[in-house]
Amino acid sequence: MKKSDLRKLYKEKRSKLSFEEIVILQKNIYQQIYDLDISKVNNVHIFLTLEKFKEINTQPIIAYFREKGKQIIVSKSNFKNSSLTHFVLEEETILEISTYGIPEPLVATPFDEKEIDLVFVPLLISDEQNYRVGYGKGFYDRFLSNCNNDCKKIGLNFFKPIAKISDINKFDFPLDAVIYPKE
Repeated sequence: MKKSDLRKLYKEKRSKLSFEEIVILQKNIYQQIYDLDISKVNNVHIFLTLEKFKEINTQPIIAYFREKGKQIIVSKSNFKNSSLTHFVLEEETILEISTYGIPEPLVATPFDEKEIDLVFVPLLISDEQNYRVGYGKGFYDRFLSNCNNDCKKIGLNFFKPIAKISDINKFDFPLDAVIYPKE
């Protein structure tokens, strides 16, 4: 299937998940994250949850990495050029909801994307080759292409990957792994 069809289908599937289903799916995802070897990770980039789209709640992931002494990095979106700028998320950082409904730091210390060791990437669906379908603006493909070669890129998803996304192009950036609920 094409990305546009998959985007529509998986937005709909996610919107139909009940609160109880999401809690169970998230618990499975969190456990897989807690089992990762993070001994060489210092700086973790994570997306802040878009609740209106029923994205995975990243607050427990943030708390876990903070407890492990890792620095948390989040982004602000620039919709004029579809880019992300990155900032350190301290416990006292104040977040505001942007005009697009995205939680973003109000005032924070800038952070160089080349210094990020691990990125958790939001997605709607991925395929078995670890290509992803996001919301369609290319923010994360641009960002991931600028990360250093050693940075691990892991997608988080409620759904098992499909066999293949049919319209991958040269701007699409494959992930190193995708974490989704396992049986």
